[in-house]
Amino acid sequence: MAGENDLQALLRIFTSRKVTMLAAMGHVKALQAQNLRTIDQIAEAPLSSIEAAISDAKLAKSIHTACKSHGKKATKRAAEDDTPSSSAKKAKFDVHRRDLDYSALSADELEASLVLPVEEDEDVIKATTVVTNRAPLFLAFAVELLAFTMPEQPPSSRLSLAQAVVSANSKSKAISLGIEKAPLGGETQLSEAQPKLRVMTREVPVLKRGGYTWSGASKAGASASEPMAAAGKQPPRRWTVSQRVVFKSSTFIAHAAVISSPSQRSEYMRSLMEQKPELETATHNAWALRTSYGNSPLVQEASFDDGESGCGQFMLRLMREVDAKNTMVVLTRWFGGVMLGPDRWRLMRECVHGALSSQMRTSTFAGEAVWALDTDDTKPVIATVGMAIHRPEGARNYLLRSFTTAGGGDGGEGAKRSAAAVSEEKQENLGRVLGALRMLFRSWSGVLKREELDSRAWSWYVAVRPDVDDGPSGWGAKGTVNLGKILDLRRRGEGTS
Repeated sequence: MAGENDLQALLRIFTSRKVTMLAAMGHVKALQAQNLRTIDQIAEAPLSSIEAAISDAKLAKSIHTACKSHGKKATKRAAEDDTPSSSAKKAKFDVHRRDLDYSALSADELEASLVLPVEEDEDVIKATTVVTNRAPLFLAFAVELLAFTMPEQPPSSRLSLAQAVVSANSKSKAISLGIEKAPLGGETQLSEAQPKLRVMTREVPVLKRGGYTWSGASKAGASASEPMAAAGKQPPRRWTVSQRVVFKSSTFIAHAAVISSPSQRSEYMRSLMEQKPELETATHNAWALRTSYGNSPLVQEASFDDGESGCGQFMLRLMREVDAKNTMVVLTRWFGGVMLGPDRWRLMRECVHGALSSQMRTSTFAGEAVWALDTDDTKPVIATVGMAIHRPEGARNYLLRSFTTAGGGDGGEGAKRSAAAVSEEKQENLGRVLGALRMLFRSWSGVLKREELDSRAWSWYVAVRPDVDDGPSGWGAKGTVNLGKILDLRRRGEGTS
């Protein structure tokens, strides 16, 4: 049976010959019908068999030759990997010259392309002082922090999330210094139902990467559950919310939450009012709930109009339509003094559906791979994900280029160095920065909960970031960072002699 890597490689062989993806998939299917499922099978088959599957003789010959060549290259790479000299070679962490095509890469290929250097030799780290500006150091902090606070997220997602935090921080700083103007109408408004993750005290809007799996997922997912269990606490209660609808001076909004028993209703209402006290000023707070008993088909229902005539039963009907179980919905209305007539039902339906849809989207959110949404990018690359995201390869490139050696500079003292030598030095420095941060976060991860580790990370960054002038003159300025200071922030007794 053909593996995923074989299929991906075979499709790339076709598309590199100016065959459209749709046509390439058709050719692959035709080859599979001839029992030619792998690149090795195609390479070993007679040309006549390839031509029988692909009507274009010229293309068939080209594909046959490419598959043979692919096998030789793989054999050569394996032989080189077995030689003693190859193990002594330093890994290269080249920058990506163009945006990656996520759809053309398997999950493991994508993650492998985003690997960063890490050096954990304590003596080497302590002896290193780097020159950088604040943004890349902040990015490095966020990337390594996420490996401990969100280990279930693949490295590509961590880079995306980290870049989102750095971008948001830089933007707010630029506005406060007067370097940039605040956008007209304020920041881009997202629906309250938009999923968000908290990274270094900032809320980052995210987009789920449906069905994305990578080889490290099972191990990371297992470790991700440990801090929650150790904390001895239930996950915080989460309400999802519809968009706020205003019509003829009346305002409607709905909230939904997962609930396991009708007896929890009072506690849930109290929790919602504590989280959003402005709801208590509303004219009506009607509610409805439906709960089930394990695998039993029986469903218990309850509702309350709170003066909004017929609202409770109306909400129950909407919940039955979408088979919403173990769910509670609260519909809030501020009456504007004008009777709405039949429009009232339309507006209530819109809000309840909005809250239920958000609840269904986010009820299984924990642990799923995400992209961080880039709300400032108005021209996303449709060929990748169709929405503007913070791209992980951009964050990786930035890190690889940003840490020079103090006292050396890009050119060094005396004779000029090659661009390759400068790049290698920056990679080594980045590895030491990331290694120091990994050792710092590891020392605290066993005693702090995730949210506490996230909160402390900001203060640690402030303690070691480069000193620059206050005000606009310090914007983007570089300074020195002694990596030993990062190690000094480790928990007492960790790594100290």
